[in-house]
Amino acid sequence: MTESSIKKLASTLLDAITDKDPVVQEQVCSALCSLGEVRPVETLRTCEEYLRQHDKLAHPYRAAVLRAMERVLSSRASELDKDTASTIILLASSEMTKTKDLVWDWQQAASGVLVAVGRQFISKVMEELLRKLHPGTLPHCAVLHTLASLSVANAFGVVPFLPSVLSSLLPVLGMAKQDTVRVAFCSALQRFSEGALEYLANLDRAPDPTVRKDAFATDIFSAYDVLFHQWLQSREAKLRLAVVEALGPMSHLLPSESLEEQLPKLLPGILALYKKHSETFYLSKSLGQILEAAVSVGSRTLETQLDALLAALHSQICVPVESSSPLVMSNQKEVLRCFTVLACSLPDRLLAFLLPRLDTSNERTRVGTLQVVRHVINSAAAQMEDKKPFILSSMRLPLLDTNSKVKRAVVQVISAMAHHGYLEQPGGEVMIEYIVQQCALPPEQEPEKPGPSSKDPKADSVRAVSVRTLYLVSTTVDRMSHVLWPYLLQFLTPVRFTGALTPLCRSLVHLAQKRQEAGADAFLIQYDAHASLPSPYAVTARLLVVSSSPYLGDGRGVAALRLLSVLHPNIHPLLGQHWETTVPLLLGYLDEHTEETLPQEEWEEKLLMFLRDTLAIVSDNAWICQLSLELCRQLPCYDETPQEKNFLYKCIGTTLGAASSKEVVRKHLQELLETARYQEEAEREGLACCFGICAISHLEDTLAQLEDFVRSEVFRKSIGILNIFKDRSENEVEKVKSALILCYGHVAARAPQELVLAKVESDILRNICQHFNTKDPALKLCLVQSVCMVSRAICSSTQAGSFHFTRKAELVAQMMEFIRAEPPDSLRTPIRKKAMLTCTYLVSVEPALDEQARADVIRGCLHSVMALLPEPEEEDGGCQKPLYLETLHALEGLLTSLLQRNMTPQGLQIMIEHLSPWIKSPRGHERARALGLSALLLRHFLEQLRVSALVPFHNLGLLVGLFSPRCADLWPATRQEAVDCVYSLLYLQLGYEGFSRDYRDDVAERLLSLKDGLVHPDPTILFHTCHSIGQIIAKRLPPDQLISLLLTMFEALGDPEKNCSRAATVMINCLLQERGGVLQEKVPEIVSVLRSKLQEAQGEHVLPAAQHSMYLLATQHCAAVVSSLLGSPLPLDSHTSMLWRALAVEPRLAAQVLGLLLEKMSRDVPFKESRAFLLGRTPDRVATLLPLSATCALFEVLSTPAAGPAVLELYPQLFVALLLRVSCTVGVQLPRNLQAQERRGASPALAARNLEPCSSAVDTLRAVLLRSGSEDVAQRMDLEGGWELLRTSAGHEEGATRLARAMAEHAGPRLPLVLKTLARTHSSAYENQRVTTTAFLAELLNSNVANDLMLLDSLLESLVARQKDTCTSVRRLVLRGLANLASGCPDKVRAHGPQLLTAMIGGLDDGDSPHSPVALEAMLGLARLVHLVEAWDLRSGLLHVAIRIRPFFDSEKMEFRTASIRLFGHLNQVCHGDCEDVFLDQVVGGLAPLLLHLQDPQAAVASACRFALRMCGPNLACEDLSAAFQKHLQEGRALHFGEFLNTTCKHLMHHFPDLLGRLLTTCLFYFKSSWEDVRAAAPLFTGEQHPLPRPQAAQQPCLMPPLHRVPGAARGAQAAAAGGPGSAHFGAPDPAEGPGPRGADQGC
Repeated sequence: MTESSIKKLASTLLDAITDKDPVVQEQVCSALCSLGEVRPVETLRTCEEYLRQHDKLAHPYRAAVLRAMERVLSSRASELDKDTASTIILLASSEMTKTKDLVWDWQQAASGVLVAVGRQFISKVMEELLRKLHPGTLPHCAVLHTLASLSVANAFGVVPFLPSVLSSLLPVLGMAKQDTVRVAFCSALQRFSEGALEYLANLDRAPDPTVRKDAFATDIFSAYDVLFHQWLQSREAKLRLAVVEALGPMSHLLPSESLEEQLPKLLPGILALYKKHSETFYLSKSLGQILEAAVSVGSRTLETQLDALLAALHSQICVPVESSSPLVMSNQKEVLRCFTVLACSLPDRLLAFLLPRLDTSNERTRVGTLQVVRHVINSAAAQMEDKKPFILSSMRLPLLDTNSKVKRAVVQVISAMAHHGYLEQPGGEVMIEYIVQQCALPPEQEPEKPGPSSKDPKADSVRAVSVRTLYLVSTTVDRMSHVLWPYLLQFLTPVRFTGALTPLCRSLVHLAQKRQEAGADAFLIQYDAHASLPSPYAVTARLLVVSSSPYLGDGRGVAALRLLSVLHPNIHPLLGQHWETTVPLLLGYLDEHTEETLPQEEWEEKLLMFLRDTLAIVSDNAWICQLSLELCRQLPCYDETPQEKNFLYKCIGTTLGAASSKEVVRKHLQELLETARYQEEAEREGLACCFGICAISHLEDTLAQLEDFVRSEVFRKSIGILNIFKDRSENEVEKVKSALILCYGHVAARAPQELVLAKVESDILRNICQHFNTKDPALKLCLVQSVCMVSRAICSSTQAGSFHFTRKAELVAQMMEFIRAEPPDSLRTPIRKKAMLTCTYLVSVEPALDEQARADVIRGCLHSVMALLPEPEEEDGGCQKPLYLETLHALEGLLTSLLQRNMTPQGLQIMIEHLSPWIKSPRGHERARALGLSALLLRHFLEQLRVSALVPFHNLGLLVGLFSPRCADLWPATRQEAVDCVYSLLYLQLGYEGFSRDYRDDVAERLLSLKDGLVHPDPTILFHTCHSIGQIIAKRLPPDQLISLLLTMFEALGDPEKNCSRAATVMINCLLQERGGVLQEKVPEIVSVLRSKLQEAQGEHVLPAAQHSMYLLATQHCAAVVSSLLGSPLPLDSHTSMLWRALAVEPRLAAQVLGLLLEKMSRDVPFKESRAFLLGRTPDRVATLLPLSATCALFEVLSTPAAGPAVLELYPQLFVALLLRVSCTVGVQLPRNLQAQERRGASPALAARNLEPCSSAVDTLRAVLLRSGSEDVAQRMDLEGGWELLRTSAGHEEGATRLARAMAEHAGPRLPLVLKTLARTHSSAYENQRVTTTAFLAELLNSNVANDLMLLDSLLESLVARQKDTCTSVRRLVLRGLANLASGCPDKVRAHGPQLLTAMIGGLDDGDSPHSPVALEAMLGLARLVHLVEAWDLRSGLLHVAIRIRPFFDSEKMEFRTASIRLFGHLNQVCHGDCEDVFLDQVVGGLAPLLLHLQDPQAAVASACRFALRMCGPNLACEDLSAAFQKHLQEGRALHFGEFLNTTCKHLMHHFPDLLGRLLTTCLFYFKSSWEDVRAAAPLFTGEQHPLPRPQAAQQPCLMPPLHRVPGAARGAQAAAAGGPGSAHFGAPDPAEGPGPRGADQGC
């Protein structure tokens, strides 16, 4: 890269230095430094030019550039040329002094550049700086700072200039008034002095070796005078400290006589500052320098100042040291440095001051004094050499101090003494013992919240410091070897030094190895010369016993074994080779384990084997007896460590077993029985182990000694041969009994097997069984343990097969009593574990247990373990998990042994049946345990399976059904065990099928791979795995086991564990899907069980799963499922309803189900008639169950939205069938049993529906409409009340009509298929069905849909075919339907006129009843049709109709009168004045009835008469009469009957005089009418036709007969007159009319 490019790059970077982001500024500086490392000169020149050119650049950015230049110069200054250096020096000098104000950041950066350049170009820099020093003017502070920094950075270059510098600075010292300037002067003088001292100390390397201290003395003393006498008195603390810092190095340059003169003032002045400053480091540092200077000139002033100095320094050393304050730590070091100076010059005075202070009450004073003593011992060894005895004697008092800090300081002093030969002096052993005592201290507890910067507190504890000190002294201080060896051995056996065993053993191992290297004579211990040392037997016993707890005390087992191995020449000469090979193996075993993983029993057994081998190698009875004696002596040493004492008992037993002297054995055994601490459980156990181990070699003697003890007075609580027990309480005696019973058990367990059987019942059990009635827990446990060991000894004997154990049943029963007496929910003792182990051993001994005893054992043991809480806890809260696991293993062993006695499928099932209640337990821990036991038993059964012939595994389905739902248990362990159970069962099945034991089935093996999916807590993954398990089971399960598996899984639907219940549903559905095809015969049973389980199960998941099960079953056996479900009792409960709905989830299946239900509904008669209780009463109709059930089932299926497609497919059949079902159930009753249920009220589980036959059919029909998309039809029926009408006998016909009307309006396109299906039912045997269908068809003709869909002909044909039906209602409805053509298809009436008229006329003649509804319907129909038929077609029957309807004018039924009169009007309307004479005659004949019935009490009849009269008018060919009719008889107009009648009669008499007689005759008939108003109108009409002779002119004309002659008629006329707006008034007759008929005044 060229120079120009470097410059350009550097300039670019410099331009970016002004960025506001500090990160960018730092990156620019780093880039400049990197560039300067490569091209320093160009970079520095560029920076110099940049600063020179940018004079206005703010000082923070200038400082940044200068710092970058300094960093480049610090490593590349040597590469500068003189010109560049000069340029940079000038720049830096200018930048540093540009402003007189203190801008420290900027000026320090410039100063740093000068210092960096000054390392290479000191002359140029000093020349520039000296130019800044002007006589008589205070220099710039930055110049002073630069000079000071240069004095340290380049002392050899600056010191030659010091005289010139000082000559310029000293004259102006007095001018410095500001504290900052004075501090700068102090700092400069300090650095000048330090630089001068460095120069003088290294004259051999100095450029001018002739320079002497005198060259600076005068100037420095002048400066000293100003600093000490003037500036030190300042109130500013910072200035005072700066002065003190400067006085320290300056004191070395003062003239000797001047220093001597100043010390009396200087030292007190410095000491006085201790009280004014909290940070005393600088004071102590300067004081140390002054003291060194004073000592170097041999000052005598120190002696006079010593007391004050020592007092001040001692107070400083006693200040508590805070590790977080580095200045305090440094101050301590400087104070100790002062003490070193004083110790070297005045040792006696110093010790006289220090040692008395070891006996003060102040802890800090004692600790500080000990620190000084240790430091003096180390730093002034030569001066302290002759003071050793004095110092040792002075340390006796601190050895008694209990303060931990003092102890730690004492240990440190002893460590220093050891290095300097103090401990070799008389009294040094006391110091060693003190160290060992501190090593034996218990480990200190770590504080709860140590500070973030604090060290490990355990590392600084007294014990830790002592352990380190002992080891260092033993290993690194050669002169201590002869002091410590063999002296340390005497600390091995005392109990109080137990905690120090590990460091002791380590130190002794190192010392012994050094002695071995020195030679055998130096290593072998002369016990005669060292009477205080323990014997080899004591050392061996001690080290062996403590090794049993190898990890206690920082791993003392390893240390003890290593020491034991090293000491073998001093123990026995024959042990060397064996121990050298055996001990490393033991140490390697410990290396393989930790305190948590070490199997204690196995480790102890290894140690005992080591002891047995040692005793065998020694093979010296005297040596063995001596060792056994020493072992017994050490028993009291381990009272506080039960485990080690237990092991010691085992060592005693092992040693006694190796002894050949029976007397010694009996004696020691007796002593052990007499001195044992029976209250301690561990000691009882250890004593028993001792007896058991001893019995291996001395069975007879051991039993004899126990027998003697049993016969003693101890058990009778009186004084006997063992006086030691005379005051023991009953509880203590129980403890003694416990120990003896344990002894018998261990003797039986360890003694030679060939000798045990002969002693079991005669000598051992005889003494054990007599204590079974105890309530003492400890004794009970000992009894169980002993019986267990005895039983195990019997089983392990080679003669066990031929041994008949007579006490077996008794012992088993006793063990079960012990188990049942234990608390069921907690595990506090190992009694049940031991008892079950005992039963396990006893089971395999002859004679065999009977079945009841076996069952009791299984039930009792299961209950004692399964009911335990998940984590049994002791009273102190400690977890007893190991005890629980051992108890569980004992139970497993017992169950396995029992199963082994009956290795058949039946035997396996018996075991699982006992476990079944626990497998289904609502408590998770109980299920987990039961599944674990089941898996274990199944694995054992599979491993032991031996099939000699192919036999069925008949209970496979039951067992798989029991375990498989547990694959989804909430407890992961239970899920895993459940899979293992299923896995084993499948392989058991394969085994029974003839497959070999090593055969591996691919399908079954998949179960193992699925176990991982059961660990996942995600329910989706979990149940997917369960489905896969179900598939595997389905593939491997024999067909004959499928139903038993399903039924068992149905039981699991009600499992309290919801996950298991869900898993059962998943697997059931999987099995039905995979293997449902073979279950046709079992469908009823499956459906029945499923329904019953649904009623029991509580889980919300069960019902959807059961629906799916029903669906799966129905897809394979639809007819069977439908038949089975139809057998469900009515009313349907909610669960059964949901099962029906499940059959509609898939359209194809739904269509099949609907078809089957339609078939079932129509197969049986809809009802049966029951004989009436009372004669003459109509028989009751009772619904049959099958159609009723099918109807209810149809409703449930149709209630499912998914059934829509199937409903559309079967819409015609469903609609017609249900319409017919509705019709034939109107008025039908429920069976009596269902009526009773209805009265009692349905239970909450039953569906909330009306079970009444017709209502259920109507609801189902409505459901068809809703599900088929005909919601409008259903809604229309709802609005019009059509559904309610359909349900009632009275309104059923109208309901069917409204249904047809709604269908025609909203569901027209579906009618063709409906009619096609409906056509097949017109010949139904049930009258109601014919009526309903006819009403439905009749109403369809009332809509134009019949014509639009081209249904007219078929509808007419269907209706006409029903004309001759035996049912009146059918015939009536036929006529209505035909008449509906007038409104539905009026344009089609003319084409079918003859047919329609024939039917109607025929209807007029229907039946013999005068009130035939058919005739009524015919009249109504004719009234609608006559206007639409051809006139010719009508004329032919007109007369017949008129004649036929005439009698109905006076019918008692209003409907008939109304219909006939209206029809008469319509007939007249059709004729339009063109009627034949014969019909005109009928018109005339009907005139009188019509006029009279205007007064009919029924308004409808009167209205019909008005209409008829208006229509008759034109046919009478009398315009006046017709006009009168039109005027008076308009609808809605009030009729004044008298006036109208008067007018009518006048016109009749005028135009039809010949008719009057006929009208009169007709009127006479109505004089006896049953209607009062009509009777009143008849005489009125008669009077109008025959008026009275005209009276006198004065008289009013009267056309009425006298009312008093016909009272009834008169009242009627008055009533008729009252009906008008006024009274009836008749005018005089027209003269042309002539007189009225004769006799008219006579009345009728």
